[in-house]
Amino acid sequence: MNVNLNYTNTSGWGKSANEKLRKTSQFLMPVRLTNNSSIAQDEYNVYPVSSLEGGKIFNGYHSLARYIIGKKTVIIDGYAGVFWNAIKEALNEHFAEEGLTVNWVETSAYLRSQQEIENLTEPFLGASDAVWGTKCTLTLRDLFELDKLTEQLPVNAAYLNIIIGPGAALSNWDAPVIYIDLPKNEVQFRMRAGAITNIGAHEANDPFYMYKRFYFVDWVLLNNHKKQILNKIDVIADGQWPDDINWMYKADFMDGLNNLSRSVIRVRPWFEPGAWGGHWIQEHIKNINKDVVNYAWSFELIVPENGLVFESDGYLLEVSFDFLMFNNQQEVLGLHAQKFGDEFPIRFDFLDTYGGGNLSIQCHPSLKYIQENFGETITQDETYYILDCKDKAEVYLGFQESIQPEEFRSVLETSQHNNKEVAITNYVQAHAAKKHDLFLIPNGTVHSAGADNLVLEISATPYIFTFKMYDWLRLDLDGNPRPINIEHAFNNLNFERKGEKVKTELISKQEVIRQGEDWQLVHLPTHQEHFYDVHRIEFDKEFTIETHNQCHVMMLVEGSTITIKTANGTKQTFAYAETFVVPAAAQSYTLTNLGKSRAKVIKAFLK
Repeated sequence: MNVNLNYTNTSGWGKSANEKLRKTSQFLMPVRLTNNSSIAQDEYNVYPVSSLEGGKIFNGYHSLARYIIGKKTVIIDGYAGVFWNAIKEALNEHFAEEGLTVNWVETSAYLRSQQEIENLTEPFLGASDAVWGTKCTLTLRDLFELDKLTEQLPVNAAYLNIIIGPGAALSNWDAPVIYIDLPKNEVQFRMRAGAITNIGAHEANDPFYMYKRFYFVDWVLLNNHKKQILNKIDVIADGQWPDDINWMYKADFMDGLNNLSRSVIRVRPWFEPGAWGGHWIQEHIKNINKDVVNYAWSFELIVPENGLVFESDGYLLEVSFDFLMFNNQQEVLGLHAQKFGDEFPIRFDFLDTYGGGNLSIQCHPSLKYIQENFGETITQDETYYILDCKDKAEVYLGFQESIQPEEFRSVLETSQHNNKEVAITNYVQAHAAKKHDLFLIPNGTVHSAGADNLVLEISATPYIFTFKMYDWLRLDLDGNPRPINIEHAFNNLNFERKGEKVKTELISKQEVIRQGEDWQLVHLPTHQEHFYDVHRIEFDKEFTIETHNQCHVMMLVEGSTITIKTANGTKQTFAYAETFVVPAAAQSYTLTNLGKSRAKVIKAFLK
């Protein structure tokens, strides 16, 4: 599969000239899975799908053009980062073959000036050298000259009338809405290549700035817009392929979401190299590009960025996870839906330092701090579950009893300014790591995963608010210094988490709470500040669980393969290290061990 795709894109939403459109080592998801794409049931699947009946997903611009011709007037809305001009050109080819006249209206022409948009969004972007901004409180309509946009009415003289681009539904045309979604990982790969821009920008910016702008402004506005127009959408399309498209009718899409909300959910994972990355993922997960320096992260379930993939006749269509939360939050979260709303509260991801380096010495913000400074609703309370490790692996966690905050800060600042190594264990404890250990990292706790671990990070959903204090004098993969955030860290560090208290309060004391002849249920208690708890189900044959109107996030952490069957009859198979979600509305489910040894399944759930 060729990842260095080239395409001409001259729209105001993208980049002109024949330039690489994706900067990544990751393969583009195939348009269609074939028989050759099948994998063994005990292999980790990088393209998990929710299968629909045949004939539900349509392929290609020819079929989409035929739909539009049948409607004559349509709205094509969607996400920033879509190659809008490429879509327009592909559709125009088919309209030209039919000899049809088309009145195209592009929403990019009705945005406010670049300077006006920068003035509006700048307050949400924080300091120019900061990684973080504050979640935007604007709406998408604020970025448009809305009166001019709504003045653009269909032209009677044209056979077809099409308004296209993000925000197209703001025109209020009385016409079917086609919504073109784009996975967040593809947005970032296009962003890094300079192939797309932020909303209203005339050219690509530095990826550091663009990601911050996307995260705190563009994605917030676009997600809210998507939610507001959900009931108006008639067609859902996937815009991740530069020269192809898959689409489906809204009614079939909603059936798919409704079925997922009562059965089992697995998002599409994606993988990223990093300065401290290791090689466990490279060695154990097939069908990913192995020609990379390392893999640091696997986004197993970080739902602001992962997508859901539907399949019909082998054709794939990926949509963002928030569609499910907008439409089915009650079914997914059950008794916690009112508290968390559209926000899915738990994430699973891998931190791979196997044969790699230590993570930075870091901490995360308090709830009050993240709310007041970054506009988030929940904070980054974490745990480290050791899925695998080498013999001498360690986790850095908590302070030494002798810690002196002023001295520690002085040492860190000297290191930053003079590029001087720090004897970090003079200040921070290092604990031996063993498979199936759970280390507790409530906000404000100093911590780091040491080398030679594969950490399953079980956490609250926020995922970018890491305050680095010391990074082992390391450069990033582009040879640049990594950001150090001593001021933010010392605004949040809890220096009472030190000495023996660390071992008693921050390393989970695992306890068998129920057992039978060939199974046991182990409780891995979390910290009182964590709003989620963890169980491990260990069984030889079968184990049945009631959801009690709660959502369960799960992973097979020992064994080869299991099946899960929910109360509605849905049955799926999962391999070692695959993450899956059982919604509250599933009511009950049975796990069956297909392997020869005891299966162990982690279950995280809201308290």
